[in-house]
Amino acid sequence: MNRLSGAARALALLLCAGSALAQYPSKPIRFVVGFPPGGSADPTTRILGAALAQQLGQPVVVENRPGADSAIAAEMMTRQPPDGYTIMFASNSAMTAAVALRRQPAYDPLADFTPISMVGRATIFFYTHPSVPAATLKEFIEHARANPGKLAYGTGNPLSILYNVQLMNSAGISMLHVPYKGEGPLMPDIIAGRLHSSFLSQGNAISLAKEGKLRALAVLLDKRSPLLPEVPTIAEAGAPAVTVRQWAGVFGPPKMPRDIVERLNKEVNAALKRPDVLEQLQRYGYAAEGSTPEALTAINREDLALWRKLVAEAGIALE
Repeated sequence: MNRLSGAARALALLLCAGSALAQYPSKPIRFVVGFPPGGSADPTTRILGAALAQQLGQPVVVENRPGADSAIAAEMMTRQPPDGYTIMFASNSAMTAAVALRRQPAYDPLADFTPISMVGRATIFFYTHPSVPAATLKEFIEHARANPGKLAYGTGNPLSILYNVQLMNSAGISMLHVPYKGEGPLMPDIIAGRLHSSFLSQGNAISLAKEGKLRALAVLLDKRSPLLPEVPTIAEAGAPAVTVRQWAGVFGPPKMPRDIVERLNKEVNAALKRPDVLEQLQRYGYAAEGSTPEALTAINREDLALWRKLVAEAGIALE
């Protein structure tokens, strides 16, 4: 009888779990992004969130939690219920950079989250203000060498910090670092010429380059981008040592049920195949790329190891 009673309880739990999944989602989903409005992460999250809302039949509410290179949003995520109603759009700014740059990170990106799917890889251009007398990256490097410490570069996330560190170390130049809480807040200063250069993923920077208000000198890709096909890759432009690339994915809190993870993975990958979503993401410089949860974990693990190696080699002081 005890065996039967235990089996009955187990069957009841399975039925309840199945019933919960059948009803998922039955209320709005929070989609957290660790950057403020104005950069590329915010509109990318909103584009994907709108597609998921259509597919899931429930509102997907984007919530901006900027600060500490997305670490504030990521740490908050580790404390959320694993019920699938809070998920996060996270780039390797939060999942590798913010961890590799800290002596005592507040979370473990491999143990404290549930990977759901890759979203894609960002197209990063190196921009200068037109007042800088340089039409190519090599000319920019020559100008910076002739004016040590006089050029100011802006960063909106840790990825951009390391891009610049790699560039300066490989080129033997010194520039003034001006940090911002996201790419959006730095845009007015580079447009006005108060900043001389920046690595940016922001979509409207491409339009500004086409209008002549910014100058794109290189793209951080292995091949040229169709967004600005005349702009050489960073290797073609003469800086092959700049090797960091930006990616983003969807993560949940730790210990999410596998069935809910699979449902969300299916919907994210379906959204990333929609022509309307692909067109909108490309506008903001994202090359859509879905994945399995396991593939996202592998990408995260490899990138974290690379970041720790590069931070050590560059001699960056840990926070």
